[in-house]
Amino acid sequence: MSEPLTDRLRRIARPLVAEPDLDPLIDRIGDARIVMLGEASHGTSEYYTWRQRISQRLITERGFSFIAVEGDWPDCYRVNRYVRQLAGPADAYDVLHAFARWPTWLWANEEVVSLVRWLYEHNRTRPEESRVGFYGLDVYSLWDSMHAVLEYLERIDPDAAAVARRAYGCFDPYHDDAQQYAMATALVPTSCEDEAVAMLRELRRRAPEYREDDAEAYFNAEQNALIARNAELYYRTMVRGGPDSWNIRDQHMAETLGRLLERYGPDAKGIVWEHNTHIGDARATDMAAAGMTNIGQIAREQWGTRDVVLVGFSGFEGSVIAATSWGAPMEEMPVPPAVHDSWEALVHQSVGDDVLILTHELDGARDADRPRGQRAIGVVYHPYRERFGNYVPTLLPARYDALIHLERTSALRPLHMPARLDGEVPETYPTGQ
Repeated sequence: MSEPLTDRLRRIARPLVAEPDLDPLIDRIGDARIVMLGEASHGTSEYYTWRQRISQRLITERGFSFIAVEGDWPDCYRVNRYVRQLAGPADAYDVLHAFARWPTWLWANEEVVSLVRWLYEHNRTRPEESRVGFYGLDVYSLWDSMHAVLEYLERIDPDAAAVARRAYGCFDPYHDDAQQYAMATALVPTSCEDEAVAMLRELRRRAPEYREDDAEAYFNAEQNALIARNAELYYRTMVRGGPDSWNIRDQHMAETLGRLLERYGPDAKGIVWEHNTHIGDARATDMAAAGMTNIGQIAREQWGTRDVVLVGFSGFEGSVIAATSWGAPMEEMPVPPAVHDSWEALVHQSVGDDVLILTHELDGARDADRPRGQRAIGVVYHPYRERFGNYVPTLLPARYDALIHLERTSALRPLHMPARLDGEVPETYPTGQ
């Protein structure tokens, strides 16, 4: 007769108090090339803190090359230049003021200040080619990325810059407002797709001569041109509804991850920080039935399960930074105890402490292969309505290779910068948040 799931959890859950308690996870990761570290909200301090501890060990003990996060490429690239000693003197606080698009608190917070300072110090005495980088995987930065391409070309090739200004001029009537552009393409059968595609193609055609001048600057410009192409498609698709825009976004993030691995060379290893809904294999949730994929699934399919380790996070109760609607001011909100029969409630009932669970050790336990909810808090959150949309039906052993469960969590510590919307549109999670 199979072992009850609560008994199995009591037996396999490993206490998680200090950094050495991560040893079983580091051993599980082994020689994997890609480690994805999730979060069950975008505003919980402990998720960031434990991800930093894991990342530091992977960098110092296993030679990981970069951290790539659920953030905009241009803003994260400024951080990358800082931590890799490629920019002038600055402080981590100043560098993180680059994150001015709402929701600012995701990366402009005290927890990321700690990470950025650690990366800076780690890289200080290392040769440039072995310094650990920090990058953004997301697709939202349509206008910032076009501006970055123009700035690059104005410096290196003024004639090409004039061509780029004419091409990207297609977007001028929309006044840096992605939502306005998306709505316009829905109302009239026209778009700026051809112009965005043509600019990426032209930049790549000139790659040999541009790389000769400065390979790093070209890589950044090419990535921004790629974002412009994919962001145009994302916004145009999003307005029609359905799963396609979500898939375009996660496929772009996977493509960017692949470009970074290629850029860093055959021995490169990457750490990804994103929400559980992105890094947990979509096939182990109701996302698959809705026609959705995510970067966790794509990575397993592209690089194989031996080279990809997915680590989910969960919390039973506490507090979080979020907002009541898209663009609203950030607030510290309560996170009520997890609902009955969720994974969080089950671990709480079985163990009642902060623990690390290696999910393969659940194999064979009674009901381990039955879907049950796992909480997913987005940037928009309503604590006392969460049971109606904040739980993702999850086959835990298939969704992650490991789970870090925290009994009581606390709100992130934002840098309290003024937020701007820049016409960006809300992110929608599969749970309808």
